[in-house]
Amino acid sequence: MPDPIRVLIADDHPLFREGVAHSLTSEGNLTVVGQAATVEEAVRLAQELLPDVLLLDIGMTDPAAKRAPAKGGLHAAAQISRGCPAIKILMLTVSEAEEDLLAAFKAGARGYVLKGVSARELGEVVRAVASGEVYVSPALAAGMLMDLTREGPPDPFDELTDRERQILDLVAQGLTNREIGERLFLAEKTVKHYMTNILGKLQVRSRVEAALLAARGGLG
Repeated sequence: MPDPIRVLIADDHPLFREGVAHSLTSEGNLTVVGQAATVEEAVRLAQELLPDVLLLDIGMTDPAAKRAPAKGGLHAAAQISRGCPAIKILMLTVSEAEEDLLAAFKAGARGYVLKGVSARELGEVVRAVASGEVYVSPALAAGMLMDLTREGPPDPFDELTDRERQILDLVAQGLTNREIGERLFLAEKTVKHYMTNILGKLQVRSRVEAALLAARGGLG
């Protein structure tokens, strides 16, 4: 009989955390080895326990984070994926924002599931991520696919200038406007102006959609 999958749960809502732990324990081959209530505790326990899967909430408050302190789960994911790459990180969140989804995978997550999922479904997702699969909640995946396939120009990238293509390529790599400006020796304000033009030409609403289009292979 295979060894049980060892799970660490990190969420700053005690009742929710306990409920998830109870649900996973009832799933058979899943064992909850620890629970964390803070970002600092999540990082420490991940390093000490080395679970197979870390269930991590994006919306954990992180006073140490310079940006988006209320999304400390992203900060924790980045630290843990760097220090303990063998741990599979599964974000468990209420956020349906594409920006959060992209940021989570950039931080090292291997899965993204919305809270409200049934115990059985969550157990299946944990097993899938533990086995090496990448998972995104179907509702989010379907919505993003619809956004990317809506009618537009035959090849919207033909409308981009060489500089806009260069900036979009860096956006697809996960760089912020400030980081792009430093890389290309441009003011952040100038990069923002280029991004406005890029979004308009690609007929997308956000830099996330633009990055996904580029990553899909349309840029080149």
